Amino acid sequence: MEILLSTADITTVPADAIVNAAHHALRGGGGVDGAIHRAGGPTLLAELIERYPHGLPTGEAGWTTAGNLPASYVIHVVGPNHTAGQTDPALLESCYRNALRIADEFGVRRLSLPAVSAGIYGWPAQSAADIAVRTLRRTPTSVETATFCLVAPRLFDAFSTATAAED
Repeated sequence: MEILLSTADITTVPADAIVNAAHHALRGGGGVDGAIHRAGGPTLLAELIERYPHGLPTGEAGWTTAGNLPASYVIHVVGPNHTAGQTDPALLESCYRNALRIADEFGVRRLSLPAVSAGIYGWPAQSAADIAVRTLRRTPTSVETATFCLVAPRLFDAFSTATAAED
């Protein structure tokens, strides 16, 4: 899999699927989650309510169609809230593995992703980047291109370091 880094807004990057860093209730929110819901339109929330009426546990993933986004699907992953004490790296790894599992179910070749849990959930940037890159590289998948959309310079720097170290 080719891993690319971009400073573009994830809601503007054409892909087969976009990964959303979601709250466990799957009802939209702030940060990346809010941006994806605003850009995707009300279809995302309606599908989430129908498919996942009780949300999902941390580390799990669900999906919706992409509404007005430049993709076919949105894969919603529930990242661990490091600030609230969810510090087990296996939870963050699980987000990426489950996103790839769903991507493969839908034949996704181009995937856009955020730095799951590295924003308001407080996961340390370099650790989040290392876990993300390592998990994507080590998980068997049919995804050909994964583009991390990293608007915060600290995240772009951390992912640049992670991708160089894993090459």
